[in-house]
Amino acid sequence: MKISLLISALVTAVLLIIPIYFTMAKTETQPYKVLKKEKDFEIRFYPSATMATVSLDAKSYKELSSSGFKKLASFIFGGNQSNKSIAMTSPVHMDINNFKSTMSFVMPSEYNKDNLPKPNNSEIKIENSAEEYVAAIQFGGYANDADLKKYAEKLEDALKANKIEYLGNFRFLGYSAPYQLLNRRNEIIVKIQWK
Repeated sequence: MKISLLISALVTAVLLIIPIYFTMAKTETQPYKVLKKEKDFEIRFYPSATMATVSLDAKSYKELSSSGFKKLASFIFGGNQSNKSIAMTSPVHMDINNFKSTMSFVMPSEYNKDNLPKPNNSEIKIENSAEEYVAAIQFGGYANDADLKKYAEKLEDALKANKIEYLGNFRFLGYSAPYQLLNRRNEIIVKIQWK
């Protein structure tokens, strides 16, 4: 009896993990180059990328992730002038602040501003991000506002200790699909002065 329960649990676990693995393996990730690794963070260079961005009055992770994701997901799941599905990539970018928060999906590398279908929702803007140098700190689990604040403060302290000047807001990058239970990847990044 115990062996059959154990086998059943093992088969169920494998059936849950395999689809997650293959979904993660197929998902295109925004490219960057690691320039330097420190104990708690790393310095990266991000080349320009084509982004679909929506701006909202949200002032928290929960507010922005829910309403922003629905709008952007609608665009990539066919809510565009070509009724074309566009592959999901990672990470999802979020800039949460007290003025105007934004969420952005990185478009697959096969697209640029000229060949990307136009969104049906006029709130979604297609933009090219600027090249930038950032500092990044990583954490696991399901993100929330407390985690975003905690890791932004940890990254800020590490940058000050290393005498690295940062610019602008601390931003959130989410890499994991909502259904991914294990090995979730979240990051806080901030633009830095780097030579």
